[in-house]
Order: sequence, then structure tokens, then C-alpha cells
Amino acid sequence: MINAGELRKNTKLMVDNEPYVMVEVQFVKPGKGVAFYKCKMRNLITGMLLERTYRSGDVFEPADLRERKMQYSYVQDDEYYFMDTKNYEQVMLTAEQVGDAKDFIIDNLEMDILFFQDRAIGITLPNFVDLDVVKAEPWARGDSVAGDSKPVTLETGLVIQVPPFVEEGDKITVDTRNGAYVTRAKK
Repeated sequence: MINAGELRKNTKLMVDNEPYVMVEVQFVKPGKGVAFYKCKMRNLITGMLLERTYRSGDVFEPADLRERKMQYSYVQDDEYYFMDTKNYEQVMLTAEQVGDAKDFIIDNLEMDILFFQDRAIGITLPNFVDLDVVKAEPWARGDSVAGDSKPVTLETGLVIQVPPFVEEGDKITVDTRNGAYVTRAKK
């Protein structure tokens, strides 16, 4: 069981028989009265935000979540399919469940699929992925208006800012947490 005093950002727990993840937790101690925790949490199945307040003595059941390493297979009609490489079992996630992660998913990429009661509900990408640059404008030496970066389009359709030396056909490493260029990757 999780006590209210142990609530932190990214804590996963059960509320009204559904899994939630804490987005924000504030400890409030008013001048008079009992201290409490003001919480914002996101439903891991529907994605809806919920705001609640809890007292210090409140306890919660931890969410029964599992993660399994799976490999991206294909997308069809806004449904993303992933395969377990050990037993070849396939699971499907909707485009809504995948969310912005679609900008980093390429064929055969391995990632963690989050399960609640044997039902796939979300994904956790690796922190870094290597993606091909499919479109990059040439950079003119001395072009001070553009600054020290330029936009490029990656194989997934994502457009990011990169240093001027990155060219079309290069493979670059991108941070999936913020969508930022990290370095050129080895081909």
C-alpha cells in the first residue's frame, strides 16, 4: 500500500479501480486545519486528468502494471502493432494510446509496452533513437540570419532543429523525451 506521504510525480496507483499516474503533487499546510496533498493525476487508460485532495492518513493500492519488451511491427488504419520477440504474440495500440511517440517509432524498434490486467495501454520509448534525415536544406557558410541550426525532416515526418553540418541522408540520434538532436549516429 502507498501512503499519501509517499505520493510523488510518476507514482502509479489505483483510483476508482483504474490505473492512474501522478502528474503533480503539492503538499499544502494551511494556517489552520489539517495538512493535505493536492494531486493531479492522469488516467492511464483514457488519458483524462483528475484533480483530487488527500489527507496524510489516506492509503492507496499500487497499480498492477507490467512492462514487456516488444518490437514495433507495422501500422494499419491508426492501429499500431507490436510483437513479443520471445513468443511472437502481437498486441495493438490505438493512435491515441501511442500519442506523440509515433514521431520516433521506426520498423523493428524495441520498446516497453505497458500492460494493465493483460491489456496493452501504453508505450515507453527508449531515451534515444537513431533516425534518417530525409530532407535538409543546404546551409550557406556565413548565413548568420539562420543562426547555428536549421530544420530537417526525419524519416518519421518529424521536423527538428539540427546543427548546420547535418545533411540529407545522415543518420542522427534524437532524444525521445524532448525531441532534440543529440549527435550524428554511426551508419
